[in-house]
Amino acid sequence: MIQKNPAGVAVLLDLDGTLTDSRPGIISSYHAAIRSLGHEPDLSIDLTFVIGPTPDSIMPRVLAHYGDDRAALAITNYRDHYGRGALFENAVYDGIVEALDALQVAGRTLYVATAKRTVFARRILDHFGLSPRFQCIYGSEPGGALDRKADLIRHILDSEGLSPATVVMVGDRSHDVEGAHANGLPVIGVAWGYGGADELRTVGADRIIAHPRELAAAVAELRPG
Repeated sequence: MIQKNPAGVAVLLDLDGTLTDSRPGIISSYHAAIRSLGHEPDLSIDLTFVIGPTPDSIMPRVLAHYGDDRAALAITNYRDHYGRGALFENAVYDGIVEALDALQVAGRTLYVATAKRTVFARRILDHFGLSPRFQCIYGSEPGGALDRKADLIRHILDSEGLSPATVVMVGDRSHDVEGAHANGLPVIGVAWGYGGADELRTVGADRIIAHPRELAAAVAELRPG
């Protein structure tokens, strides 16, 4: 059993675009939400920008293209479609299991820090057999209190009794970097995700890696303890 409030280095990992390629299920659920309002999705629009932020923060931007402001209804319909099975239109990135195992062998304690609703994150990680590798799975909750990545990370640090000096964040989008830096954490940006190396470089990721096999070494560089 993983020990609570461990000493040593802790690693917070984003989910979408970091651990799993969740694009198919997320995009299909946005399309379902658009259709539920009576619109045919415009397939010429690249919806990659929706992956990472919460639907609450990004749905108005999606609907603006259709001249529709019924974001609350669309979000409800999005989550209904996603929860009925689209969340499993998903795949663990090659090399992630080995990377997580290498981190644990090195004595790191792992947490998930995702803007996705916690209930969905747990179902996905259970589905892929990854949950036992994590001390705890943290995500957003109804009401929006933890929608901002900075607030979510602060909540994890406080809940787990972690010092920022012993923690590193791993993620693929700008909000992962900005949220971690707001809490005094260094960030390893993963270029295989949805933001890409340019986005991560622009917002000042402390390290950028191209493959999961590089993760354990990058953590050791930033947090040698």
